[in-house]
Amino acid sequence: MPKYVIEREIPGAGAMTGSDLQGASQKSCSVLNTLGPDIQWVQSYVTDNKIYCVYIAPSEDLIRQHAAQSGFPANSISAVRAVIDPTTSEQA
Repeated sequence: MPKYVIEREIPGAGAMTGSDLQGASQKSCSVLNTLGPDIQWVQSYVTDNKIYCVYIAPSEDLIRQHAAQSGFPANSISAVRAVIDPTTSEQA
């Protein structure tokens, strides 16, 4: 199943409280439950004015449906082509 990185432009995201983030997470999970098991939220990274989310889904369209139904922007959706980390340098 393809993996995607979604860039969400949310001014002030980095100043969101724990309660704000919990509410956003609950909204996201609620929408995911209605969309079915084909889409999965892996994790998100909150920066000052953006949230970068990692999702597994069969298509960008399903991610866009999630964005529309949840009210969260999906300003950019990029398919992950490879994953690297420090151990990649050790591979032959």
